[in-house]
Amino acid sequence: MSLKLGFSFCPNDTFIFYALSRGLTRLGSVDVIMADVEELNNLVIARKLDISKISVGVFPEIYKDYILLDAGSAFGESEAPVVVSKSPISSSEVKELAVPGKHTTAFLLYRRFFGEPEKVIFMRYDRIMHEVKAGRVQAGILIHEGRFTYKEHGLSLVADLGKIWRDNFGELPIPLGGVVLKRELFDIKEQVEEAIRESIRYAEAHSSEVMGFVKRYAQELSDDVVKAHIRAFVNRWTWSMNKDGRRAVEVLLGEGLPTLTV
Repeated sequence: MSLKLGFSFCPNDTFIFYALSRGLTRLGSVDVIMADVEELNNLVIARKLDISKISVGVFPEIYKDYILLDAGSAFGESEAPVVVSKSPISSSEVKELAVPGKHTTAFLLYRRFFGEPEKVIFMRYDRIMHEVKAGRVQAGILIHEGRFTYKEHGLSLVADLGKIWRDNFGELPIPLGGVVLKRELFDIKEQVEEAIRESIRYAEAHSSEVMGFVKRYAQELSDDVVKAHIRAFVNRWTWSMNKDGRRAVEVLLGEGLPTLTV
């Protein structure tokens, strides 16, 4: 039976997992499920995927069934979700907030820094910018490409969650997304991690081929925006979280969880 692999439509995921999804790594053929990251979070909660990209924010709900892999993560050096509004407002004025999912790291970061807003509206990440721009919701958290392009859509920055993280935690990277593997498949952990790295190497060596796939699913079609997104979130932490990355996850989630891997 093929492994069930889940990843999202965002450019860093489609870039990272292209070769793996095409059976071009040591794992061979896999069954691919592409979905919005919150859909992936819920599929993992239901134990329906063997390997999947997740929001780091969901890990406390799934760690008994999944381990967090060393490869494939999305950590920001300084880039992270942003909170935007149609007209300039301060963070203290936000009463109504559109959020890309209950389990997303973006929502966890917001609550960590600002607490729970009076009214939360959950919606798919690719609807939030449009709803804020139309004035149907006061403010929203933007992830994926939207965090790079909101100014072009006439929106105002309320809060840059990456800057706030840096102000609070210094040089620790910002843990946004990770890749998990079912604990019962621990014996193939290293094989899966190396397959992810193989997939990244393939993408870097075949950029024209891979970019066609990336842009098919991208929220923004500008080459510059898509490439900026990939540069921001496919980085040294994607190759290996190492001890600093794991420390960042512990800082975000709290240190009460058992070890992140075993």
